[in-house]
Amino acid sequence: STEVASAQHSPLLAYRVAGEETEEMRRIRDDVVLILMPVMNPDGLDIVVDWTEESRGEPWAGSSPPVLYQHYTGHDNNRDWFMITQPETRAVARVLYERWYPQIVLNQHQTAPWPARIFIPPFADPVNPHIPPLAVRGVNTVGNAIGQRLSEEGKPGAISRMTFDMWWNGGMRTAPYFHNMVGILTEVAHRSVAPRYTAPDAIPDLIRGTIPAKAPSVFYPDPWPGGWFRLRDAVEYMVTAAVATLDIASELREDWLLNMWRMGSDAVAAGEAGAPFAYVIPPDQRNPMEATNLVNVLRRGGVEVHRAADAFEAGGQQYAAGSFVVLAGQAFRPHLMDLLEPQVYPDMRIYPGGPPDTPYDVSGWTLPIQMHVRADRVDRPFGLAGLEPVDRASVWPGRVSGDGAWGWVLPARSNASAVAVNRLLADGASVDIAPDGLGSAGPGAYVIRNADRARVEALAAELGVHVTGLSRDPGVPLRGMDRPRVGLYKSWDANMDEGWTRWVMDTYGFPVDTLHDAEIRGADLSRYHAIILPDQRPDGILHGHEPGTRPDALTGGIGLDGMLRLREYVETGGRIIAFDGSSDLLIEQLGLPLRNVVDGLPSDRFFVPGTLVRVTVDTTHSLGYGMPPEAAASFVRSAAYAATGPGDIEVVARYATDGLVLSGWALGEDRLAGRAALVRVPTGAGDVILFGFRPQFRAQPRGTFKLLFNALHGAAAGLHREAGSEGR
Repeated sequence: STEVASAQHSPLLAYRVAGEETEEMRRIRDDVVLILMPVMNPDGLDIVVDWTEESRGEPWAGSSPPVLYQHYTGHDNNRDWFMITQPETRAVARVLYERWYPQIVLNQHQTAPWPARIFIPPFADPVNPHIPPLAVRGVNTVGNAIGQRLSEEGKPGAISRMTFDMWWNGGMRTAPYFHNMVGILTEVAHRSVAPRYTAPDAIPDLIRGTIPAKAPSVFYPDPWPGGWFRLRDAVEYMVTAAVATLDIASELREDWLLNMWRMGSDAVAAGEAGAPFAYVIPPDQRNPMEATNLVNVLRRGGVEVHRAADAFEAGGQQYAAGSFVVLAGQAFRPHLMDLLEPQVYPDMRIYPGGPPDTPYDVSGWTLPIQMHVRADRVDRPFGLAGLEPVDRASVWPGRVSGDGAWGWVLPARSNASAVAVNRLLADGASVDIAPDGLGSAGPGAYVIRNADRARVEALAAELGVHVTGLSRDPGVPLRGMDRPRVGLYKSWDANMDEGWTRWVMDTYGFPVDTLHDAEIRGADLSRYHAIILPDQRPDGILHGHEPGTRPDALTGGIGLDGMLRLREYVETGGRIIAFDGSSDLLIEQLGLPLRNVVDGLPSDRFFVPGTLVRVTVDTTHSLGYGMPPEAAASFVRSAAYAATGPGDIEVVARYATDGLVLSGWALGEDRLAGRAALVRVPTGAGDVILFGFRPQFRAQPRGTFKLLFNALHGAAAGLHREAGSEGR
């Protein structure tokens, strides 16, 4: 929504398509079905418009709003196209993958490489191997048509083959590739509403250090010479790109339809041949709710899923009735394969022996790995009798055993257990934590009292949790837990990681208060069991916007006063939880005996851009309750810790020494091996929890959500005040 020309071009395009009586437009109307979405996030556009009007004439005119324009995700609403968690992406995915199945998807954006006026395809390498070759060819065809028309209309400055690659599956223009569709991105210059003049002598010699900016080249044949550029110019460039796309859609309409059929037919044939033939998601999952969520992620992306009515054998294994079966012989096989198989990003260099040619976004995202869901690959065909199609999956019902006269035991290993506990606490039930476990329920099991059987059975059926009744006091140590009171820091420099954290808190039932800079400095922080600092640069948290660059109330960050308040909060018994970049702030300002061992390393020696890496977890630690011994962490240019001197530091998770990279790409990953990934540092009567990675990154790594949930429930049970009680 901050790329304002997109929404402004839509009514002009609609007017031309509906009313223009040229031979070309009559042909387009005859040949093409156009679905035009003026803006995917209209309430976000309202936020941008309101901020623009409020800022008119101020020094900060033209700046981005101080809040996320999409309530949870901000600009990451364009990075939600395989998880499809938000209402906007769900609505559009239904149009794309369940109803209309367009052959071409044009996505207009607004950040061209300076000083180019518009980026158009072809894209940069690498190409994801799951993308059909005909989709790549189609992208190049449409891109060339746009470039041709821009030159014909005297609109210079179109550039290709830069920045934007064809690897990642999470963007609006990239996800269609994996659905046999031609995904087109344009990035037009000049996001500002205000006109801007660029003197010809202000044009640099090179664009991003590689392509001549003043002389023609193959992928920049018509350089922009400088001069005035206005919002209207950006709008006209977009209209030209759209009409060029409609024209080539009309001219080659039979080819687009036939090639989409070819890609789908090839996908069906490849899957029916096997290797793989199918994936099976059985009921015996550590985290049944997340297994069901995985199925629904696939369904929202148009992947066909079946459920087995009876037990069956596949790949030499027996599977129970109720197992989900995802056949690889289907039209959207590329999307299915890309989400379920590990990524292996190529090691590309800008020049031989030089720095890495890095991916546009993340390099690895395999869903079963990061959601910690068992999805068995079956390579050879097997009998398909008794398979029933699934529209939207519901979790396998849990069970309740025992009479529960004294209470109920709920193991801690499922994310759904946290949801159940949060709902029970909201209902007024009493919940304890059993640090040493209870019976077959491992360490950290929840013990529930004052909850009637009907309520427990309803939760078990809905969430897929297994609950055991207790007829008498179990006689094991228990720690009473309050309903968690969580404060989440929210900077006036709108932060998408804060928004995703808020989504996780809301979705999994954790009450959360927003703490702006003023609340950190002046509110009663002692009322919170835990305060979360999402991933953000330390300078952004501490200093925020410079005075004079925003209204006074939105400048200055938490300041030293706020930092002193956080120190007082933790030393008097509070818990601060920091993700990734914000951990550096606490290490420095609280004098923690740690350092980030990968901080400041040059990218030609260490670069992990967005990769799933293996971590080993101390499952006896209160932060590790219910976790498996190994998990997948989402490392996005993240952190790793080492002690700098004597101090009470508890390492809860370490980056693995062997087989570190699970999906994606890493350069210099040996620097992570064995380093601390998650630590607890007792501080006064409270403690600091430092996550080197983001356990909730874009709501994807469901396998590490439990580490965050444990930190919150443990704080509400007072476990964090027992400095020295945990394993080192």
